[in-house]
Amino acid sequence: MDFTPDTATPSFDVHQHIWPEGVLRALERRHSAPLARRRDGVWEIRPASEPAFRVAAEDQDPRARVALLPALGVDRALVALSAPVGIETLPPAEAEPVLDAWQAAAEALPGELSAWAALAVDDPDPARLDAALDAGAIGLSLPAGALAGPRSLERLGPLLERLEERLAPLFVHPGPPHPSGASTVGWWGPCTSYLADLHAAWHAFAAWGRPAHPGVRVVFAALAGLAPLHAERAALRGGPVYDEPDPLIFYDTSSYGPRARRAIVTEIGQGQLVYGTDTPVVPVQPPDQRASHDLLARDNAWRLLGLAWVAA
Repeated sequence: MDFTPDTATPSFDVHQHIWPEGVLRALERRHSAPLARRRDGVWEIRPASEPAFRVAAEDQDPRARVALLPALGVDRALVALSAPVGIETLPPAEAEPVLDAWQAAAEALPGELSAWAALAVDDPDPARLDAALDAGAIGLSLPAGALAGPRSLERLGPLLERLEERLAPLFVHPGPPHPSGASTVGWWGPCTSYLADLHAAWHAFAAWGRPAHPGVRVVFAALAGLAPLHAERAALRGGPVYDEPDPLIFYDTSSYGPRARRAIVTEIGQGQLVYGTDTPVVPVQPPDQRASHDLLARDNAWRLLGLAWVAA
């Protein structure tokens, strides 16, 4: 079956976040971080290992998010739970009320928005993943820190196997930051521990995840922290030799500008980049030159998502 995209194929922003009211209410019932509190009519979220932050109500309204899509130059967006907050890494009994609220909100999203499923990483149950995919999730989002080594990949193997069977992609997002690297400065984690976890997850997946799951498609947030640029160093240190870029590993462009993109294209080619913005965490940026934008947001995104989109 031919899934080649054309002008009628929707274009995608593969990386956005949203905080549904039900998720915030579930976090409000918690007594330790991660939690949420409403102060002066504004929700404040306190992650497990990062500074607290506020979420503007207008940024969390799904209809307002849909109205923003033309400014981003896309037809649809994929929204994920924010992994750095630390929900997926809670003990399963603590995580489930919040994850259930996320799933309920995901099922109520307007048609222009689709959700990445979220699961407790200490309970990698393929049946729960099946239920989320059956309800319309485009794929599964996992924290990079949960994939950062061969044992972690083996433990989460049943989920990766199910994604492969269901033609659904994996989204690897930074998080959760290590408590030892916590800082009261908001930019510190995204520029340090986020990148370290993305690097570890990228190397681990290339070395152990890909041989075990040859057909699963993966998209790394934020250009995988530029991990592919370190492939030469890995080879010199006794790691795998990456002669060719993996055609089933994609990299969203969130949080990086043209210099970083040019550098990584020299390593993995432009065909592996997909459009991601990290909205509303990162201020809205105008889309790139139209031809380049269409390649990332439509052609490449279709290679990442198309089969899952059709299967859904």
